[in-house]
Amino acid sequence: MKIRHVFSTPDLDSAQAAVSAARDAGVHNDDILLIARSDIELESIPNDRKEADTDLMPAALRGAGIGGAAGLAAGLAVVAATPIALTLAGAAAAAMAGAMVGCWASALVGSSLPDPIRRKFHDEIEAGRILVVVDGSKELLTAAEPRIVAQSGATPLPFEAHKAAVA
Repeated sequence: MKIRHVFSTPDLDSAQAAVSAARDAGVHNDDILLIARSDIELESIPNDRKEADTDLMPAALRGAGIGGAAGLAAGLAVVAATPIALTLAGAAAAAMAGAMVGCWASALVGSSLPDPIRRKFHDEIEAGRILVVVDGSKELLTAAEPRIVAQSGATPLPFEAHKAAVA
């Protein structure tokens, strides 16, 4: 499973040096993203390097899980109530409906929230610094981090998360 590390750079040249250092250390090109203030992103950062700026996918996944569990609980409660005579297939259908509604509702809320990195490092971003986000195995990132810092002057930030959790 991939994990995510974040580095702060003072300008675009330093960010590009950090990207190059990460690639030289073996990080795949698709696993390197940049986050910056919106005016910097619009002017300087290519679209394929921009990080999605919402919490949509993690919120949708959480909603599907919670909604599915709630739907299953409601379906099983109805199965236990004999006058309604709902079958286990009906309980499964209730779980699916709950998952769909939970996913939809949570995705709506998540689309309005910034992603976790933007929330945590809001002050860094607003100060005009460019964040370099690198995904990889723990071993790869442990080996790449000194190289990124040495070649670009990037500052490692206190953030480490599994990529699936930050999707």
